[in-house]
Amino acid sequence: MRQNALLRSEKGPAGSVRRKPVSVVVPAQERDDHFAERNGVRCAGVHLIVDLHGAQGLDDIDLIEATLRRAVGAARATLLHIHVHHFQPNGVSGVAVLAESHISIHTWPDAGYAAIDVFMCGKANPDACVPVLRDAFRAQRVEVNEILRGQGA
Repeated sequence: MRQNALLRSEKGPAGSVRRKPVSVVVPAQERDDHFAERNGVRCAGVHLIVDLHGAQGLDDIDLIEATLRRAVGAARATLLHIHVHHFQPNGVSGVAVLAESHISIHTWPDAGYAAIDVFMCGKANPDACVPVLRDAFRAQRVEVNEILRGQGA
């Protein structure tokens, strides 16, 4: 339900009409606010902080872009824009901007390390990105931390 211009009329002095905004409360389950739910907790989105250790291919800009695209597909998210940048002498930073938020990656090939953020709201499945990332970069160790953003908003 939209609240673009819901107004209530009241007679003012000398028969004039004043308009006051009407407050409309829509139950949470009927809102189209794209919030997420995780283990029964309503939140603005699920933010996964993913660390890849002992990873390979972290200087391959084509592999990184293709992997971001696969992760978006696995999460059933909507890709709006993707940008990757190769640093000299090595390392890549990239971001996939999504209708549901973003996936970003920063790599340190010499250390075999990548720092990845996966933040998604709505019905997208951020967890589906983790196996895609682990497999694409053949990570020896994967650490995932989760933050539920916007609880109580």
